[in-house]
Amino acid sequence: MAGTRRAADELPVCQIHRVLAPAKTPPAIVAKRYSEIVRVLTIPDTRERLASQGADVVASALAECSADIQRESARWARVIKSAGLTAEKGGAMASAKGIREVAYFDCPGGGQVVVERNVAYIGAMRYPHGTLVVDVSDPRRPRQMAELSMPPGTHSHKVRVGNGIMVTNRELLATDSTSGTVPDDFHPGVGIYDISKPASPREIASWRTVGKGVHRFDFDGRYAYISPTVDGYLGNIVLILDLADPAHPQEVGRWWMPGQWTAGGEKPTWEGTAHRCHHPLRRGNRLYTSYWHGGFVILDIEDMRQPKLVSHVDWSPPFPWPTHTALALPFEIENRRILLVSDEDVVRLKGCPPYPAAFLWLVDITDERHPAPFASFQVEGIPPQEQPYATGCHQPSEIVTGTEVPVAWFAYGLRIIDIAKPHAMREVAHFLPDPKGGDRVQSNDVTVDDRGMIYLIDRLRGLHILERE
Repeated sequence: MAGTRRAADELPVCQIHRVLAPAKTPPAIVAKRYSEIVRVLTIPDTRERLASQGADVVASALAECSADIQRESARWARVIKSAGLTAEKGGAMASAKGIREVAYFDCPGGGQVVVERNVAYIGAMRYPHGTLVVDVSDPRRPRQMAELSMPPGTHSHKVRVGNGIMVTNRELLATDSTSGTVPDDFHPGVGIYDISKPASPREIASWRTVGKGVHRFDFDGRYAYISPTVDGYLGNIVLILDLADPAHPQEVGRWWMPGQWTAGGEKPTWEGTAHRCHHPLRRGNRLYTSYWHGGFVILDIEDMRQPKLVSHVDWSPPFPWPTHTALALPFEIENRRILLVSDEDVVRLKGCPPYPAAFLWLVDITDERHPAPFASFQVEGIPPQEQPYATGCHQPSEIVTGTEVPVAWFAYGLRIIDIAKPHAMREVAHFLPDPKGGDRVQSNDVTVDDRGMIYLIDRLRGLHILERE
């Protein structure tokens, strides 16, 4: 209703202020508010004050205002489209460099995606969706083949496949107003399925536990390295399951951080379940295991019945974020054995400095008894102030085929980090889509297949299939 005059004769500028009401507001209320606003704008003092600020009062008719909005929307839509612009949401604008989108598969938000033999398996974040099975033999045309469901109050957001077997986690959701009532017959743990026919997963067995259940895990086709809550222990621990006979999974061994076995009289030195197993990753006879606000541990599993601690690193505090993934690279760089470690930009440890957002670490494990962090990487452009929940780093691809590592970076999408020169890591490509399920992108997990395709799952909605240019 008030527009500014020309800022300069050669540059016409018109900033229009309108008063809008929510959709479906009764016409009588709209008409009453309109008449009141017009009355105020015609008061001489009001007009003089607005004029002193360079504004002209134009009390346009309702129909005229509506038509003007439609004209301007169409006009600027053409400008935006022709310029290839996208809306800025959550502090980062949609963009891509060095990456081409092959396809977008619309699906519920996911916690993990893995691909084997041109089939993608997606663990969904929330019930009723459980595990989705998607044919990606033609990556340009992904096609859902099957879906397993989950009951209220639970999820099955992690999945692994190997040797014709699919393993999924079964976990209780945090209790809130939307989590739902968990059925009495639900048992947390893992589900074990025959996927010799991927379009028809067949449950073989389940492994049950108590408490919240199992979070993320690893699976090599025979052994599952899981992170369950177990009776008598505080928080999730490390447990190895033998699935040689998938119908009868057997515990082989377990490990816990001293202080977790409360039934055995141990006393934690941390608050609540801050020190708990997030997930182990096996390489050779070692388990590289993230331990949330307890950092990470390296375990010797030469004798799986008795995993032994090799070393433990914890940088929280002073850094406030929990350690999410400890990924041993399958090759050396500059004669170094390297562990790629991601912190998850979520729950901050109390009392830590207000650092901006979680980032990526490189840790030298050449002498695995004395791991030493020696380099880190943060996405350029993140402001120096403390950022909102789930802005920064989350999860690297756990399949590493070279020195370019894809990393899911929550609100900053996919980042391809070149670690060939470990003291000078650099971003060489990125893909930041428009958000599909909320105000911000929430890139949650990423993997690659043997064709070089990159699969990026959003926490809220959708799977992007990508390739390097």
